[in-house]
Amino acid sequence: MTALRRIQKELTDVRNKPVEGLIVEPDDDNLFVWRCAVKASSDSPYKGGTFRFTLTLPENFPFKAPTVVFITKIYHPGINEEGHICVPVLRDQWKPTVTLSSVLAIIQEKVNNPSPDDPFEPDIAAQMKNDHAKFLATAKEWTKKYASVP
Repeated sequence: MTALRRIQKELTDVRNKPVEGLIVEPDDDNLFVWRCAVKASSDSPYKGGTFRFTLTLPENFPFKAPTVVFITKIYHPGINEEGHICVPVLRDQWKPTVTLSSVLAIIQEKVNNPSPDDPFEPDIAAQMKNDHAKFLATAKEWTKKYASVP
């Protein structure tokens, strides 16, 4: 099975070159499901938070992009209430040559550097543009409430 071989290779790559602030644990019974977490960087609006998400690989991987769903709630213009993240590489810019390491790095970058452009949550994006202090306060509050590890 091509997908499984590729997934094993990708997992080896991720483990051999770990990305700081990123945790990746494949499901014990299913290599197509990875439990991941991003620890927000110290210069991020989400500093101090750890945001968990599931990366699910399709059976026809690498020809179809993985699905990413955040389990930890986050006040972010690019991540909606259902936990879906808006990144082009997981939609129309997916190519079979894209590595999961690069996908994880893009997700980490998106979490740490929210942008009001191309938002999944237009209201949060508008607040980020028009009342940045309130956006930062809410992001910090949600991080403390949902993403702080005791």
